[in-house]
Amino acid sequence: MQFLGLDVGSSSVKASVIDGESGACLASAFYPKKEMEITAPRQGWAEQHPDLWWENMKMAIKAVLATQGVDKEKIGGIGISYQMHGLVCVDKNGEVIRPSIIWCDSRAVGIGDRAFADLGQLKCLGHLLNSPGNFTASKLKWVKENEPDVFRKIDKIMLPGDFIAYRLTGTLCTTTSGLSEGMFWDFKENRLAGFLLDYYGFSEDLIPEIVPTFSEQGRVTAAIASELGLKEGTPVAYRAGDQPNNALSLNVLNPGEIAATGGTSGVVYGVSGEVKYDPKSRVNTFAHVNHGEENRLGVLLCINGTGILNSYLKKNVAGEHISYEAMNEMAMETPPGAQGLSVLPFGNGAERVLGNKETGAVLSGLSFNTHGKGHLFRAAQEGIVYSFKYGIDVMKETGIESSVIRAGKANMFLSPLFREALSCVTGAQIELYNTDGAQGAARGAAVGVAYFASFNEAFAGLSVVGTVEPDATKVEAYQEAYQTWLGVLQKQ
Repeated sequence: MQFLGLDVGSSSVKASVIDGESGACLASAFYPKKEMEITAPRQGWAEQHPDLWWENMKMAIKAVLATQGVDKEKIGGIGISYQMHGLVCVDKNGEVIRPSIIWCDSRAVGIGDRAFADLGQLKCLGHLLNSPGNFTASKLKWVKENEPDVFRKIDKIMLPGDFIAYRLTGTLCTTTSGLSEGMFWDFKENRLAGFLLDYYGFSEDLIPEIVPTFSEQGRVTAAIASELGLKEGTPVAYRAGDQPNNALSLNVLNPGEIAATGGTSGVVYGVSGEVKYDPKSRVNTFAHVNHGEENRLGVLLCINGTGILNSYLKKNVAGEHISYEAMNEMAMETPPGAQGLSVLPFGNGAERVLGNKETGAVLSGLSFNTHGKGHLFRAAQEGIVYSFKYGIDVMKETGIESSVIRAGKANMFLSPLFREALSCVTGAQIELYNTDGAQGAARGAAVGVAYFASFNEAFAGLSVVGTVEPDATKVEAYQEAYQTWLGVLQKQ
């Protein structure tokens, strides 16, 4: 049997097909080949139309189905990974009525802060495990306050993965894990967070039916099957936000295990068996994909400005004639610490780890006589690493600590400099795997249709393709550079 995984990001949409028996990836494709546009009608805003995800997803699916060895008749299930925290609003006909307010949009920060103060920190943290913050519920409240005509038309709200599943199957539903990401789930009462819905003036009718993360959640309709080349009735059997799903793809399911990723944003995601939270809500706690009879909470550190900083430098400093590989080589020619040059990578919206401050990116210590492009490229990558280190130290306060970080060998983790700096400054071993979110979603679908009897069986074929240990000759230099970077941050 084969399984199709879809990964709906803000940069691209990827589809992968895995063989259930061998675990091998048979085909992968992503669209568009250049990053999807994020529109910003105002400073701090970020929107994408869900139809953009759908159109690119259709092309990715068609591409993998056209690959030799892939057989639509053998595809036994579809899994969906999606960008977290996005708000999709549809009317009673299931039509999207405004662009999605996506994860890096900062417009609802003030709304969440007011809710945190009015409802009380103990109430919010005790029930939601977070501040309402700049999450999906607060974004919906922004629509209610600022676009009342739009709000009156809303029949159901969805997360991005719910929307893709709906377009495939015609079935409207969501998951506890997804609701917890949007601050719609009450962990103490184990139900919808009625107190927050009441405070924001929302009816529970806005929330679709809740289904298990691993389960049959709808079947591909005849019309969609004909359009995409899928088999009618193929079940959608798994969905999860991109970071819980990234952890799943790396077999990070148990307390003490940590996953990391460095795409447009950077994330460190640790699993806890205790219902705990950061009192300042700088890192956030959600229901992990396997949360249920046993507590499995995902503690998430998100740095908005990660790969997007590297791509910004590629576009505006390196130019088309210098590749990412060449940028890495230039950076490696300069010493750790970039001879006193520091970069704060916080230029992609409000950062939760900084208390939802919007500091903007900062370049500090620049010397016109010393620093060139290589120094800037190194300082940027180190700045991203140091933001990870800063957040990991916050995570330790919630009981998340591990000597091993697992990551897919992709995006920022393709950079030897990035891997070296992260290992040296955290003291952790980094394990690299040849997997990604789409493959993880495919394996999730296989679990959802009970093709695999257990997670251990589902990930039996997952193997390490590389490890990075702290370089004892460079640890001190990176630690010193981190202290310099931290001093710059503390002045903001």
